[in-house]
Amino acid sequence: MVVRIRLARWGCSNRPFYRVVAASRRSPCDGKHLDILGYYNPLPGMDGGKRMGLNFDRVKYWLSVGAQPHTLTVR
Repeated sequence: MVVRIRLARWGCSNRPFYRVVAASRRSPCDGKHLDILGYYNPLPGMDGGKRMGLNFDRVKYWLSVGAQPHTLTVR
């Protein structure tokens, strides 16, 4: 099973919020995932910046077992 690290969209219409997840390559973008690794909020907050948080220990683990990051996740 090939595992990808990618973004899963959450939130309302016109207010996107993304979770960084480890999921099977064959599962749909917003489908079942193996692990939640963090979040990304592209809308500016009170300070005017975008917010992102990652659990680096889990990201290192998934990369060590062969997970491949998606091109959007790398950016």
